[in-house]
Amino acid sequence: MTQPERRTPRPDAPESSPLLSPEERRQVARAAALRPLNVLVLVIGAGIFATTLTWWVPPLTLVTYALLVFLAARDPIFGRRVLHGREEATRLADSVDPDVSPERRARWLPRGETRQRVEAALVVYRKVAAAVEESDDVTRAVLDDAVPKLHAAADRLVDVAQGREKAAEALRDLHQRTGTPAGSDSREEIVQDLQDKLRTADAEISDTFEKLLTLRSQVVRASLNSGNPDQATAFNASLDELNARLEALSEVMSPPEASS
Repeated sequence: MTQPERRTPRPDAPESSPLLSPEERRQVARAAALRPLNVLVLVIGAGIFATTLTWWVPPLTLVTYALLVFLAARDPIFGRRVLHGREEATRLADSVDPDVSPERRARWLPRGETRQRVEAALVVYRKVAAAVEESDDVTRAVLDDAVPKLHAAADRLVDVAQGREKAAEALRDLHQRTGTPAGSDSREEIVQDLQDKLRTADAEISDTFEKLLTLRSQVVRASLNSGNPDQATAFNASLDELNARLEALSEVMSPPEASS
């Protein structure tokens, strides 16, 4: 099987960005030090110490604060927001070359539970692809188009996760915005819609992990019973269903400007 030719990633992809200059690094570090969440850790620590006078609270607070600043300063998404603004950072994150692997795209997601679940699913996805490619000749012939379908499913999973994180960010911004009355029908409707999208995306990401585990067992079973075409048919049907669900959800999770 010939390997597809790989193209050089586009220069505007996030990981192809040039190294930051000393001034840019200082700017990002300054923003990380003044990030509200990080400063809040200092405030809480000072409050606890003033109340309890426990000796270990100040050093623990300072260590936690330093760690948060360090992580923020090393976060490429945070750095792009500081240097280029939120809209430009989003544009750069969305400028993904088709040859960039889903694992690499997943590393651009904000750190948290969603990214962890997506990365865990992608580990299983690679195992499924390897199981197909390492199966016997008969099974590989029957599953000829399975690997491209698997790659498409992995990319769509990351698309769903990206849409989920954008919806979560929009929901946070909406809660912080004071221009719209909290009890207005339009605001409540938007909040409910975003919350529904978050729940749907979370459920689908978890379900995708389980479906990929099932796919792995199906392809192994198909390889062990290569004389029975029903096993390969069941694998293909499951893979097609997974792709259809992820494709539909990735369209639903698209940002408003992409769907208008």
